[in-house]
Amino acid sequence: MAPRPEARVEAVSVASYAIPTGEPESDGTLCWDSTTMVVVHVDAGGVTGLGFTYADAATAHLVLDLLAGVVEGRDALDVRAAWRAMVEAIRNQGRPGVSSMAIAAVDVALWDLKARLLDLPLVSLLGAARKTLPVYGSGGFTSYGLDRLGQQLGDWSARGIPRVKMKVGRDPEQDEERVSAARRAVGPDVELFVDANGAWDRKRALFFAERFARQDVTWLEEPVSSDDLAGLRLVRDRAPAGMQVTAGEYGYDLPYFRRMLEAGAVDVLQADLTRCGGITGFLDVAVLCRAWGIPLSSHCAPALHLHPGCCAPEIRHAEYFHDHVRIEEMLFDGVVRPVKGELEPDLSRTGHGLELKRADAQRYAL
Repeated sequence: MAPRPEARVEAVSVASYAIPTGEPESDGTLCWDSTTMVVVHVDAGGVTGLGFTYADAATAHLVLDLLAGVVEGRDALDVRAAWRAMVEAIRNQGRPGVSSMAIAAVDVALWDLKARLLDLPLVSLLGAARKTLPVYGSGGFTSYGLDRLGQQLGDWSARGIPRVKMKVGRDPEQDEERVSAARRAVGPDVELFVDANGAWDRKRALFFAERFARQDVTWLEEPVSSDDLAGLRLVRDRAPAGMQVTAGEYGYDLPYFRRMLEAGAVDVLQADLTRCGGITGFLDVAVLCRAWGIPLSSHCAPALHLHPGCCAPEIRHAEYFHDHVRIEEMLFDGVVRPVKGELEPDLSRTGHGLELKRADAQRYAL
């Protein structure tokens, strides 16, 4: 057996980047024209680990002002101990929001660092449960006209991705026509998902669930606010057969997910490791799903969810989100693309396999 490498975290560095969208984008409750990414590097033993989150630039300040000092000097292999120390350190700031996203970026960097120190792909370090991770194409923004909507979803289906998701809820009078156009674009054999981002009340959610079922929509995401657990349960109970109600992307800690499961609010639970405390937090959510017998689906950031997603038996698929796919392919080496609707880790690369293209990223630096 090779000796255990002795390495302590020497330095934590962070940078923020704001990347404009290719065109204006919106969903049922929000409009945006750029995406901010906070990138963390952690050094130990001559090796560097990389982590990132999609969050406001304030997240970077929290990493530097509070978390870097907690992590530096620690054994680089004791990732969960570092994670617990970071959670304790942000007590007065509160767990949801920026704090958990800051922890997420550092945690991902620490797991990547550990795998690289051990000369292993991250999926091998964590323990693979499957060789590939199914994905669904995600975009279909409410700012898109029918032609753009059909083109994006149709391109995914033509590339062999057998499930796609679109946004609804901004203009309810147009939603049925948009869903019909999406169905025509992808054909009858591709699963069609819709995401309202909490734009509807309970009555309207039930109305559209019935209407969308006519287009064989099988996934109804956040039909009401994810804070309305009783409303989610109502829609879940009364939705047409074959239509699954989902939520969870705004979860930052384990109690949030536990409450959602206890309420019977979802058929599939979503979790985003860039929000729920990184890989450590995400795998904890996966264990919770296993205990409740509820499938898990990862939200956004497909490049980061690939390795841990392959290690969670409960996971059904990962969101191949247009904005994040675009950014990750622009700014990182080592990003893999789906083949026949599935991502497969590159086992020839250690860690999660990603390297920041610093020169390309610099033009977007804040």
